Amino acid sequence: MKIAAAALVAATALVVAGCGSSDSGSGNTVNWWTWDDKQAVAYGECEKAFEAANPGVDVKITRYNVDDYFTKLTAGFVAGTAPDAFQNSVQFLQAYASQHQLMPLDDLITKSSLDTKRYSVGLDTWKFTDGKQYALPLDWAASALYYNADMLAKAGVPEADVQKLTWNPDDGGTFEKVVARLTVDKNGRHGDEPGFDKTQIATYGIGAMAGRSFIGETSWAPFVNTLGWRLGDKDQWPTRFNYTDPRFTKTMKWVLSLTDRGFSPKLGTFTTGSQSTISDVDLIGSGKVAMTMGGSWSAPSFGKIPGVKVGIAPTVLGPDGTRSVLSNSNGNNIWAGTKNPDLTWRWVSYMGGEECQTRAGATGTFFPSIPAAMDNTVTSMKSQGVDLTVFNQYVKDGVLHPSTAYANGSAVQSAEQPLFEAYFAGQRSDDVFAEMERVSQEILAKN
Repeated sequence: MKIAAAALVAATALVVAGCGSSDSGSGNTVNWWTWDDKQAVAYGECEKAFEAANPGVDVKITRYNVDDYFTKLTAGFVAGTAPDAFQNSVQFLQAYASQHQLMPLDDLITKSSLDTKRYSVGLDTWKFTDGKQYALPLDWAASALYYNADMLAKAGVPEADVQKLTWNPDDGGTFEKVVARLTVDKNGRHGDEPGFDKTQIATYGIGAMAGRSFIGETSWAPFVNTLGWRLGDKDQWPTRFNYTDPRFTKTMKWVLSLTDRGFSPKLGTFTTGSQSTISDVDLIGSGKVAMTMGGSWSAPSFGKIPGVKVGIAPTVLGPDGTRSVLSNSNGNNIWAGTKNPDLTWRWVSYMGGEECQTRAGATGTFFPSIPAAMDNTVTSMKSQGVDLTVFNQYVKDGVLHPSTAYANGSAVQSAEQPLFEAYFAGQRSDDVFAEMERVSQEILAKN
């Protein structure tokens, strides 16, 4: 799931926790924090069940806005008042673990005979460079194609075709053909018709592909990954990002060509007066785009747009006929300074168990990492008119690959995203890729 850029600054100021009175659970109280309002409610159902099964135990769930969350967490580490356990993004694993703020879970896992093989997604992401396990996967996320079904029908594109789109960086495959067909200018001409005016677009065939993200989870990653490209020179804890790889540079040129031909909006096309970006949900709902790449966390919102039928299709099939989908998993950490490690572990391991994952996952606000619980989420959401089958099929087909854990996450993001933006805005040429790779190597090497 996405983490707001402003929140990343907090990790750069970490120091080892000093002395002080702890806000972590005392006696029979466990404090757990999250930045996700929906997950706070979902895991509230687990809280009730856990407390009922453990008389006298009090679990306190606190949710902070993501822009404040990591700042407050860092302040808690410094003051010795951090929560017993908390939701965390892998971007902060290196910072927190290297500062000894996280409790290794290996001994607790062994002592309680917890079967880690039950997790289909996310477990290995939370192993640090010391080889220790610092979190249980709290959820997982991936991307898919969301489309306006009525617009497909109007353009003569069968929904079945969108479920099996192919792609390659040379001619764009059937994906590009469908995108061209779905693009319509203000004179009613489609992108594949003579006289099409790329400067006067009424509906873009695909939402923003040229994005600021240096990871590309909900834009270009599911395309370039089908070529075998990966972000780092190592799957986890890389020493550089592979931005000069010909597969990457060729894909970026293709992405840029979509905006040049009017099939996809340029950066800044859809912004408000405050320069905040209009959401993809609103763009699909208003007919400004016919199809868009989006995160799994947005599925309930896409499925409930008033008066608009939105379908979900899997990411593209690459040249070898397979998909490759980047998956991010948030983790459930225990603070090293907790006064109640055993009780906190009891709560954290319960949250990571099938009973809680099934109970909380039924809300559809997150995807459980346990297959049976995920199946239940799909069934529950289908009854509400939201079909998550595409995402569950990723797991069954084994096409997910975990996001890369890397050092100095906030510094990397701050340095790389402006370079991406400059390239897609036409302010930098292909020479930017060598700079991006050099910058990543310098930042990843810093302690």
